[in-house]
Amino acid sequence: MLKPRQIDDSALTARFADMLSAMGTEPRLRIIRLLLSAHPQGMVVGEIADQLDIPKSTLSHHLEKLKNEDLVNVVRQGTYLWYSANNDALQELLGFLYAECCTRNKVIEPQAIVCCS
Repeated sequence: MLKPRQIDDSALTARFADMLSAMGTEPRLRIIRLLLSAHPQGMVVGEIADQLDIPKSTLSHHLEKLKNEDLVNVVRQGTYLWYSANNDALQELLGFLYAECCTRNKVIEPQAIVCCS
């Protein structure tokens, strides 16, 4: 029988595995990096397509996958869709990856993980 913490850890691990999988293609990782560079305002689809030289139909597919995994936020302003990186979700993901390192081995101080002040 699993302990409650193991169930929580399992659910978190599955969630973060899905997030990493969504970023696990070269175009999607490039999109995330570009959106992080445009933080906090984000970018419209046309700008992303132009900067990364990705056809808009393909880009739409990638953005949808990233949105479904809560890695990007989207806001409609008139006829434009503005995409931005979901910093909260990305910080949670990094915190999850570094948690054991910080608590067991003390390799990195927990406060050093906080990004982008």
